[in-house]
Amino acid sequence: MTSKIANGYAINNNNNNNTQSSPPTSPKNRQSFRRRLRRRGSFRRRHLLLIVPLLYFSGLISCVRPLFSLLQPPAGAVYRSHEIFQKLWTDIQADNSSSIQLSSVWIYKRKLKEQRHCSTGNTASTKGSPGTNLYLIVDANGGLNQQRSSICNAVVIAALLNATLLIPRLEFHNVWRDSSGFADIYDEDHFISTLKDYITVVKELPAELMEKYDSNISNIRNLRVQAWAPPSYYLEEVYPVLLKRRVVHISPFANRLSMHLPSHLQFLRCFSNYEALRFSLAISTLAKKLVKRMIERSSNSVGKYISIHLRFEEDMVAFSCCIYDGGVVEKSEMDVVREKGWGKRFKQKYRVIAPGLNRINGKCPMTPVEVGMMLRGMGFAKDTPIYLASGKIYQADRYLAPLRKMFPLLQTKETLATKDELAPFEGYSSRLAAVDYLVCLFSEVFVTTQGGNFPHFLIGHRRYLFNGHAKTIKPDKIKLVSLLQNTSISWIEFKGQMGSMLAESDRKGIMVPRVKKSTRKGSIYSNPLPECGCLWESKRATNRSNSYLMVDR
Repeated sequence: MTSKIANGYAINNNNNNNTQSSPPTSPKNRQSFRRRLRRRGSFRRRHLLLIVPLLYFSGLISCVRPLFSLLQPPAGAVYRSHEIFQKLWTDIQADNSSSIQLSSVWIYKRKLKEQRHCSTGNTASTKGSPGTNLYLIVDANGGLNQQRSSICNAVVIAALLNATLLIPRLEFHNVWRDSSGFADIYDEDHFISTLKDYITVVKELPAELMEKYDSNISNIRNLRVQAWAPPSYYLEEVYPVLLKRRVVHISPFANRLSMHLPSHLQFLRCFSNYEALRFSLAISTLAKKLVKRMIERSSNSVGKYISIHLRFEEDMVAFSCCIYDGGVVEKSEMDVVREKGWGKRFKQKYRVIAPGLNRINGKCPMTPVEVGMMLRGMGFAKDTPIYLASGKIYQADRYLAPLRKMFPLLQTKETLATKDELAPFEGYSSRLAAVDYLVCLFSEVFVTTQGGNFPHFLIGHRRYLFNGHAKTIKPDKIKLVSLLQNTSISWIEFKGQMGSMLAESDRKGIMVPRVKKSTRKGSIYSNPLPECGCLWESKRATNRSNSYLMVDR
């Protein structure tokens, strides 16, 4: 193949191909061609000057429109549950048909076929450090059950590093505002003695070590640890510091250990949560009295009762940014609570508050009337005994009235206990939550309404006590909100939907997530079996649900 250059154009001669490139144009033709190109370019530029702004503004509108939609409540996302209750109240009152009995709520029974071996072997570090000379201090932050998770993790880390664990310190939080120490909530001596075969736990650091830090633990330099750190991180990063200083102080400590652990370390988590951590005598004594009183007042239900964890406290409503039926007064009150609890967090420029979207996505706390309608729709009769676990309900007189109309046997710790019995717990939210936890633990039915660490731990604890069945009603809140937007819905239709929801909740109550490894959502705290199976088997011969509080049922 040969090539020639003529007038700036390449002409290829190919002996195997009879086709040739077009001949070059003359200079005159080239000038005409260039003029046409210039005119065409000018035409295109004029059109672009018109089209680009149109494209810009159309793109801007398409981006801004979703933002406006966030600020405006989507169709059907306004709270109407109280209106529907008023409309259906006559039918609810008259309906006593096919009421379910608490003794026969659960249709599904779990068969514990899968068993997983959990090793209780050597939990100490292979580095062979003298554990009596090394000390671990942790600050457990958060609410009651987040602190519980931190305590279990501290036991694991102490065993991993072969260190002595100082009784975990409970950090004061601006939201919960509870100054309780470990011994105020848990039985210290039981915790120490139960763990003695695995780690050493002490109430105080040695005097010579305290002298080094002027008898003030706060003077011990704090070590920051990454969230969800694996065991290897502690051996490679924390252990050398521990060897050098003899004492390590880790704060904050919530969520500072991976959920996925080797079986011998996972066993320590199970053992700490279900055996070593027992509530203090003051808490368990009051809880025992309340459980006994609930059983006595539930004689028509063979001593069985429902417990509801209702997250409709003032701070929860404020944090959710959901809108109910309180109008301007409610908005003003919630603005004050948000600023008091979280400062300017909800007024930052990037934050978009979309109460309508929160509602249709099932993220708004359920109101008492919604819980009551759901339970009556599921078939629970008017005379069903109910224990309501919660903090101080927002505008309690107003919002609790419909629930009390639907379930007159509703009880709370305030109605079951005397003022003298409650006096030592007033102002201590974690201690009060611990009492609620125990009363809910032994109910036949537990209803969770909003999620969080309280139901997360309680569901798992109930699985551990009740042969793997959660015995929990977990509402499909997206479906429920949709039904409670329909102002033309009939009671018969609503009741049918609630019956299906109860059956689905029961079915899911016996399910165990099939995951390759433990995750934050599928942890041993909410799904103790099969990972805590060996511990569960060792306690199978005893009646764990009764022995925990020694309550006769």
